[in-house]
Amino acid sequence: MLNQTSVTEFLLLGVTDIQVLQTFLFVVFLTIYFVSVTGNGIILMVVISDAKLHSPMYFFLGNLSCLDICYSTVTLPKMLENFLSTHKAISFLGCISQLHFFHFLGSTEAMLLAVMAFDRFVAICKPLHYPLIMNHQLCTQMAIIIWIIGFFHALLHSIMTSRLNFCGSNHIHHFFCDVKPLLELVCGNVELNQWLLNTVTGTIVMGPFLITLISYFYIILYLFFKTHSCSMLHKALSTCASHFMVVTLFYAPVVFIYIRPASGSSMDQDRVIAIMYSVVTPVLNPLIYTLRNKEVKGALSRVIRRL
Repeated sequence: MLNQTSVTEFLLLGVTDIQVLQTFLFVVFLTIYFVSVTGNGIILMVVISDAKLHSPMYFFLGNLSCLDICYSTVTLPKMLENFLSTHKAISFLGCISQLHFFHFLGSTEAMLLAVMAFDRFVAICKPLHYPLIMNHQLCTQMAIIIWIIGFFHALLHSIMTSRLNFCGSNHIHHFFCDVKPLLELVCGNVELNQWLLNTVTGTIVMGPFLITLISYFYIILYLFFKTHSCSMLHKALSTCASHFMVVTLFYAPVVFIYIRPASGSSMDQDRVIAIMYSVVTPVLNPLIYTLRNKEVKGALSRVIRRL
């Protein structure tokens, strides 16, 4: 799989080269990582342990929390290590592995958010058919399928990137290994890789995003033209608002960084945006769902009382 390249390791230049900020940023990102893993871990534990949350909506929420824990773990530990290290190296194999798992988990989360939007569409617009449509078997199948698609999408990028010839600089202007900054270091033609990034990743990102938008378009139409109860309308909008906030936090920076032309890219800008979707979003997801969801808060209090 790996090519015969002269580069055996890469140097991650990180978030900033200002030495006086390194310790401060280490504390900040360590705190964020701890909160992200703890918050998502608590949601995952509550969803598994509380029988009242054994429904499709919370099954997918558990998947999201699991993804966010793994997503943060792909990039943050190495970033934290580099804040305290003078030699910010990552091996060639380690770099390709990080790239693979980052795209695997990121693309899986994009598709999962679309599935969660579809679940809300069926629950609100087809309430009588909801138990029949969103049965346990279908939910499990959809979860397995999106994890498999995400894995092979990432495998495509990792294989194609590993076969390139990195014969020049090994300095990556980023805090983790991603396709775009790696392509900057290639000696040779990268048109196929760039096309795969724009087309395949663009489809993985924009396809689920369009499904999500369509689902919410029909949900809003249904709520305003079919629902005559203010309490039902408020409850439905409140449930959808939490999910839509998560969707916005995830998609806005991802669409900006991957869909725009490479010629208009700024390395510093890319790093800031990458922090948004790889670090900030996973830590905000559990806060959004616990603060706005009475069922999750109720389940959490029941778990605490049992301890």
